[in-house]
Amino acid sequence: MTTTPAPAPAAATAASTAAATAAAPLSIGPLQVWPPVVLAPMAGITNAPFRTLCREQSGGKGLFVSEMITTRALVERNAKTMQLIQFDPSEQPRSIQLYGVDPATVGKAARMIAEEDLADHIDLNFGCPVPKVTRKGGGSALPYKRNLLRELLREAVAGAGGLPVTMKMRKGIDDDHLTYLDAGRIGAEEGVSAIALHGRTAAQHYGGQADWSAIARLREAVPAHVPVLGNGDIWSAPDALRMIRETGCDGVVVGRGCLGRPWLFKDLVAVFEGVTDPVRPTFAEVGATMLRHADLLGRWLNDEHRGVIDFRKHVAWYTKGFSVGSQLRVKLAMASSLSELSELLAEVDQEQRWPESADGPRGRTSGNGRVVLPEGWLDDPYDCAIPSVEAESDSSGG
Repeated sequence: MTTTPAPAPAAATAASTAAATAAAPLSIGPLQVWPPVVLAPMAGITNAPFRTLCREQSGGKGLFVSEMITTRALVERNAKTMQLIQFDPSEQPRSIQLYGVDPATVGKAARMIAEEDLADHIDLNFGCPVPKVTRKGGGSALPYKRNLLRELLREAVAGAGGLPVTMKMRKGIDDDHLTYLDAGRIGAEEGVSAIALHGRTAAQHYGGQADWSAIARLREAVPAHVPVLGNGDIWSAPDALRMIRETGCDGVVVGRGCLGRPWLFKDLVAVFEGVTDPVRPTFAEVGATMLRHADLLGRWLNDEHRGVIDFRKHVAWYTKGFSVGSQLRVKLAMASSLSELSELLAEVDQEQRWPESADGPRGRTSGNGRVVLPEGWLDDPYDCAIPSVEAESDSSGG
């Protein structure tokens, strides 16, 4: 994709260059990640095709994590799960995010990954805020149970052998039940290689503004040798530099900011290397990326029709801000084949330049106000009762 530079003020350029110069490669166990940028696992999004698009834009730089894999599904070799952990030969390092609630099962899954050489890095999900997960004691609800969290991390690190294990979490359940500082200390004590914090509580879901000051407090609370990564409200490459500058974190995790915009990773590489000209594609370039994305999904699923249907969720993100028209936008989101998608995209003005309204927040932006938890979950933060098997689906990917 070609770039259309937008002039940057001299002061902003100088500040960005200084911040970029101060950044260092991210050390996750034996892995050295440059720039210190990680693609956040997103269910139904960060599958192999999307990771391919992002990695191509970055020139292979950074770390790109799979969508969430449930540990029970992995150890039982669920067919869907085994497809989700397939990596393109060009993916190096290979990174899998695991979700589990039973220490023994998490340990078995980590051991399976290590012994069968399924990945080079394991991330553990303690941040998912969706009710179907938290109501069973999983995701962002789990760190409230400090002893259970410790057992899960201990089993994962032991099972992984020499593979680095990291954890991703939220601030806590709500403002009255914050867990991130305790969880960070426990993670460091149990040998995790890095800790990522989304600066929101589970109750906030994706609403409001991410609390970057919490990322700074976590960085101060855990030993310096354990990298802390910040997550939340990184909508542009300069946002990543600003987060590092304001919080002292060692790297950033990018989620919703790259939806319909895989070239954000090209911007991120550039800005960490002192270049401040952002990618500003025309609609023709965006449309070509959309077709490639849909085609990659079809090849991955061995079914063009299924691939285009799976791609439908991305249409609104890719076309945000462009003059497309409501009726045509609906048709694009109902396409069933690559040829149909191509014909519909051709109806859009191909010369449109990147609109300013396409920048900023993307994806889900609402909060949910309350977190659905198991009965009595908040009674004792040290109770180590393991959630029921229903807390962990027998399939993966959300």
